[in-house]
Amino acid sequence: MTAESEKAPVAVGSRAGVPDWLRRAATLNELWTFVILLALVVFFTIAAPGKFFTTYDITQIAVNAAIYLVLGVGMTFVIITAGIDLSIGSVLVLAAVAAGEYNIHHGGPASGWGTVALCVVIALAVGTAWGALQGVVVASGKVPPLIVTLGGLGAALGIAELATGGQDPAGASSTHLQNSLGFGKLLGIPWMVILAAVVTAIFGAVLAATRFGEHTLAIGSNPTAVRRAGIPVGRHLVKVYGLMGLLAGLGAVMWLASYGTTSIAGHSTDNLKVITAVVLGGTSLFGGRGSVLGTVIGVFIPAVLTTGLIVIGVQQYWQDVAVGVVLVVAVYIDQMRRKTRERA
Repeated sequence: MTAESEKAPVAVGSRAGVPDWLRRAATLNELWTFVILLALVVFFTIAAPGKFFTTYDITQIAVNAAIYLVLGVGMTFVIITAGIDLSIGSVLVLAAVAAGEYNIHHGGPASGWGTVALCVVIALAVGTAWGALQGVVVASGKVPPLIVTLGGLGAALGIAELATGGQDPAGASSTHLQNSLGFGKLLGIPWMVILAAVVTAIFGAVLAATRFGEHTLAIGSNPTAVRRAGIPVGRHLVKVYGLMGLLAGLGAVMWLASYGTTSIAGHSTDNLKVITAVVLGGTSLFGGRGSVLGTVIGVFIPAVLTTGLIVIGVQQYWQDVAVGVVLVVAVYIDQMRRKTRERA
């Protein structure tokens, strides 16, 4: 045995002297996403000392991100199946209009808790039904999700505009809903943030520790093998898109609680923001890989970016440009990761 061969085993488990734990950490999508988020916080804190990352900013960022986090959880499941949902903003609007119209005709801002409860049920039901319908078309009609949800985007928004004449109706939200979920706090934490955290925790556990989550990941990785294993892929896709619709309906309730109106024209870029957050969080657009934890971090990157640009005085139009650039970069990084795994 030569001296060279005696030294060779030293490299095993420590490539070029790099410890195993460090190499494993370098491959964690959540870690890299968190590093990007931390870098943004540091940059804006230095660029606007005393103005950024104050207690008020942190609260506002969390509240502003709450709805997108709820939508992002649903989108995580959809994208893991190698699907996409471009209709989420329009579904949110449609669910908000349905609930808002009921509230208007049953007391308006002065409506009681019974009406509030029915409005919540209406929003959740409309969102779930629309999402499930899109899932049926994707699963049974074999139509690409991009086309189905693009059509769903236009159709849902069109129905909402027909129902309201294209105008945001007054009295769409109860004062009870706004004073509780919209502006209320528990131990100083806004109820909006608490609700988003609960939804995230529940569905994070569903994805990581249940058969539903396991099947979702498997379908995104290899749908053919999943079918051969006897798992009903079509039925599962309907459930996944139904879940996305359900959370869009919940987002509608949260929006009504926060703003008291449907904001028909205010959700055209929701899909862009949510998809950006999910992909930034490490969920692969090619399916089969992703986590709700990554989405949580990914949601806060555009939120911090937008708030930081406002604080340093950048025009709103540049904020949209920045979010678009971040999305392209995130997709590029995702492709590079995928190619790296294939070579390995």
